Amino acid sequence: MDKTEKQRKKRKKRKDKAGKETVDPRGKIDNKRYEQELLRLQIELVTMLEWVKQKGLKVVVLFEGRDAAGKGGVIKRITQHLSPRICRVVALPAPTEREQTQWYFQRYVPHLPAAGEMALFDRSWYNRAGVERVMNFCSDEEYREFLRTCPQFERMLIRSGIILIKYWFSISDEEQERRFQNRLKLRHKRWKLSPMDLESRRRWIDYSRAKDEMFSYTDTKEAPWYVVDADVKKHARLNCIHHLLTTIPYQDLEQEPIKLPQRTEAGSYVRPPFTDQTFVPEVYPGTGEK
Repeated sequence: MDKTEKQRKKRKKRKDKAGKETVDPRGKIDNKRYEQELLRLQIELVTMLEWVKQKGLKVVVLFEGRDAAGKGGVIKRITQHLSPRICRVVALPAPTEREQTQWYFQRYVPHLPAAGEMALFDRSWYNRAGVERVMNFCSDEEYREFLRTCPQFERMLIRSGIILIKYWFSISDEEQERRFQNRLKLRHKRWKLSPMDLESRRRWIDYSRAKDEMFSYTDTKEAPWYVVDADVKKHARLNCIHHLLTTIPYQDLEQEPIKLPQRTEAGSYVRPPFTDQTFVPEVYPGTGEK
């Protein structure tokens, strides 16, 4: 049993009034507290991003893990109130034929941040050590070359001034099954079940072996992997965002007070009648003024 699994079981233990241990299968934070904490952390993210912008920092955050582990949900909460011009999400499609002939890391380099930017990679160059390895999309020689050069590549990024943060979202077999079944039932989530996701269920052990070998090569002192227990989505979101805030020392910069300017007078300008415009049908009528 690995450390993450031990922590997961320890978290689920609860004691009743008689002092006997009981098991809460979910152990969720209540919705009200979750929303309060999430908003507080999101406000801190705004403060942190302003520091990144003003100080010209370059931040790269990688999100990796099992299918349905909740990576996208965390990224969505991180970016919810951040400027997309400063904080960008990078989610690359399958490589083209031309990209397949390039140096492996070449297609990721153009998406690295400039000064004052943060890039969030929803999956990254670690595709080679995960899905490409398990699904035989790369040769054994290409895979071994990746394991040798990836730590060197990441050291180059760090030496260039990039702050590199790597998260692995750990989810149990049972929880992934529950989320897959939920996606099958809900039409608006069914698009999340690609043929690759379905195949990943059959190759659970293969993915486990690939992850363990990947960690043995790439969990380095300069760029360690931070494992997020993702069995409870709300906890994973709060814990990941909280940790991200601790990895970048920042201060609350004093903001210049904003004063809204007065609108200019209309003068001789006369607006055309609303009847000349084509409006969207008000299936849900509003009460505000046009």
